[in-house]
Amino acid sequence: MIGSDAIRRITDRVLTASTADQTEVVVSAGEEQLTRFANNEIHQHVSETNMEIRIRAVIGQQIGVAATNDPSEAGLQRALDAAVEIAKRQPPNPEFTSLPSPQPITPADGWNQATADCTPQYRADGVGAIVRLAEEQGLIAAGAFSTSRDEIAVANSLGVWAYHPRTHTQINTVVMGEASGWASDASRDIDAIDPEAIGREAVDKALRSRNPQPLPPGVYPVVLEQYAVAELLTYLNFIGFGALALQEGRSPLELGQQQAAPSITIYDDGTDPTGIPMPFDYEGMPKQLVPLIKNGVSTSVVYDTQTAAKDNSRSTGHAWPAPNTNGPIATNVFLKPGSTPKAELIKGIQRGIYVTRFHYVNIVHPKQSILTGMTRDGTFLIENGEIAGPIRNFRFTQSVLEALKNVEDLSSETMLDRDFAGITFRVPALKIGAFNFSSTTEF
Repeated sequence: MIGSDAIRRITDRVLTASTADQTEVVVSAGEEQLTRFANNEIHQHVSETNMEIRIRAVIGQQIGVAATNDPSEAGLQRALDAAVEIAKRQPPNPEFTSLPSPQPITPADGWNQATADCTPQYRADGVGAIVRLAEEQGLIAAGAFSTSRDEIAVANSLGVWAYHPRTHTQINTVVMGEASGWASDASRDIDAIDPEAIGREAVDKALRSRNPQPLPPGVYPVVLEQYAVAELLTYLNFIGFGALALQEGRSPLELGQQQAAPSITIYDDGTDPTGIPMPFDYEGMPKQLVPLIKNGVSTSVVYDTQTAAKDNSRSTGHAWPAPNTNGPIATNVFLKPGSTPKAELIKGIQRGIYVTRFHYVNIVHPKQSILTGMTRDGTFLIENGEIAGPIRNFRFTQSVLEALKNVEDLSSETMLDRDFAGITFRVPALKIGAFNFSSTTEF
C-alpha cells in the first residue's frame, strides 16, 4: 500500500502545477491476486500491482481527461499537459457548472487485514477443498479465487480531499459432469468465505442436475436464487437507477409510482459494512443512503454533481470516473430480505421452476426493463412444494420491474455478489408468482 500521505503528495503536485481553471485528480492504486483453476487443477496464479492517476482539467466549460500510471514528476506533468490540451480542443459542455466543493465524509471500514495478507497458498488450499469434493464424485471443477487490496483518493483545486483503503475477496466455481452446478461468494473479509461450502453447493447442484427433462416454455411461478436475483438487479441498476437515465427519458423508473410488490425495498448504501464499503465517489462526494424503491414505490435515483445541478438537487455521491457517458450509477445495492428461510420458498408452488442463475443476459427494452437471457447450472422443476427433478435450461424474456411486482416472498438469507464493474449487490432469494420463459434448449 502506498498510503494517504504519499498519494496526497502526488495530488498536490498535480494541483500546484495545473494551469486549468479547475483540476481534479483521482488516484486508484492496489494489488489484485487471482488463483484460477480448471480440470481440477490450478493452472494460473496472477498478481497485478498498478496505479492509475486520472486528471480532469476544466477550462471554462471545456473538459479534458488524461490518465497515467507513471507517478514521477515528468509522468504527472505529461498527463496534466495532455488533459489541458484535450480540454482546449473540446466544445463547451453547457450542462457543466463546476467541480464540487468539499463536503464532510463519514469514514467507512472497508479494510480487512486477513484479506490484505492472504497468500497464494491460502487460496490454493481453498481451491483444493473444492477440487477434492468434485473428484470424489467424478466431476470436474473450474473457477477462480481472488483477493485484492486497494486505495482510492480524490482531490480537486476547490479543496476536496478524500482517501479510502479497502479489501475484497471473491470465489466462484462451476462443477461439471453430465450436468453442471454453480456457487460463489464475495466479502471484504476472507474469513467469511468458506470454499468447502462453496464446493459442496456446486457439486450438489451438478449431481442433482443430471438427466434434465424437457418442460414447455411459458409463464411459471419461480424461485430465483440470490445469483439470479443479483443478475437481474445488475441490469436494472444500469438502465434505471441513475439520474441521467431518468433525465433522458430512458429509465423504466416512474418516481412516486408503485412499480414493485410492497415487500420490495431496494437502496444504495456505500457505508454498510456487510457490503464492500466506499464512503465517497470519484468526485470525492460523500455517499448518501439512497432509497431507490421503497415498499414497492420507485422513490429516487442516484446523482453525481452534474446531474444534480440539472435537477436543482445535490450529489448523492455516485459519480464514476470522468469521462463517463453513462452518468451516475448505484454501487452498493441492497435488496431488503424477508423472514422466510430460502429452503421454504418452494412451499405452496404446485408447478414451477427453481433457477440457480442466469447468463448471457441482454437488454431488450430498457424503458420497460425487459431482459432476455438463459438459465444455467441448476434449473429444477418444482411440484407440490418440492423439487421434483432437473429440467432443461430456458431462455427467459421478462420485465424486471414486472417480476418484482409479482414477488410473493423473500428469503431471510442474503448473499453478496460483485459484478464485472465492481458494483456489489446484497440480495435474498425471491419467490415470484409469474415469470416468462420464452423458449427451451434442446439438450
